[in-house]
Amino acid sequence: MKYLYLLNLFFMVTSSFAQSNFKQNQLKFERVSNAFSEKGKALQKELNKDGFTSNYELFIAAYKAEGKVEIWLKANGQNQFKLFKTYDFCAHSGKLGPKVMEGDLQTPEGFYKINVFNPMSKFHLSLGIDYPNALDEARTGKNRKIGGEIYIHGDCVTVGCIPLTDDKIKEVYILGVEAINYGQNHIPIYIFPFKMTTKNIEKYAAEYPQHLKFWQNLQHGYAYFEKYKTLPVITHVKGSYVVK
Repeated sequence: MKYLYLLNLFFMVTSSFAQSNFKQNQLKFERVSNAFSEKGKALQKELNKDGFTSNYELFIAAYKAEGKVEIWLKANGQNQFKLFKTYDFCAHSGKLGPKVMEGDLQTPEGFYKINVFNPMSKFHLSLGIDYPNALDEARTGKNRKIGGEIYIHGDCVTVGCIPLTDDKIKEVYILGVEAINYGQNHIPIYIFPFKMTTKNIEKYAAEYPQHLKFWQNLQHGYAYFEKYKTLPVITHVKGSYVVK
């Protein structure tokens, strides 16, 4: 009965993205409340210093080889995102290359969004990533179990997720809660194997030639954001991303 009660609470949280009281619902959970108490004021000072004094949009970029998670924010009324903070992975799993099956220990690569806020995670706090997306399913086929339950989370263990430590996930979680509470419909997260310059693609493709075509496809989304500091429209056709 207690498990069912907690499960219902979890679904209540994850289904409230579009509600104006999203933050209030999250603050009912002790870990979230503690995170705001411990980190909220200092984080707000950093936001104010960087010009984010009102509502903002959040975009997350992660780079596996570099072990970095970048937090980009776009202030209300602005056209471009600005880099706000960078966090280090505190553990790694698998190798370079996309996740293709359950149990392969790989961290996905591709264009995703945050679809879960879990205030009761086994790893303190966690933000769920909507892997597999439609392109992952199209690339791998329907007969293969391609896994799921990929998160950015606390602690320093991983079998395909992105761990940041309990201390750092508090800040990322707060930024996510605030963005949704301000009215952002979804939070994009792009996961790249590395900074996708042509030089890096040539370097890593020498070791992983089987991923060259896929990485060149990902590079279009990376290059668009690097040039315009805004997010492209991304669809997929016949197992490839289309970036506009």
